Amino acid sequence: MFSKLATFLKEVYLEIKKVNWPTKQEALKYTLIVIGVSAGVALFLGGLDFIFSRLLNIFILH
Repeated sequence: MFSKLATFLKEVYLEIKKVNWPTKQEALKYTLIVIGVSAGVALFLGGLDFIFSRLLNIFILH
């Protein structure tokens, strides 16, 4: 069992060495892109929710 664990950890180490890690600049850029897109989608869906709620109140509930 311990030999399998040791083999697994060695393979993990070898794979981690192959990873092309982003630079600090790239990570910051991609993070800001994700936050911006998430905010845009939230505003879009919030706007649709507001519009449909108003239409529902105007045409069905009154």
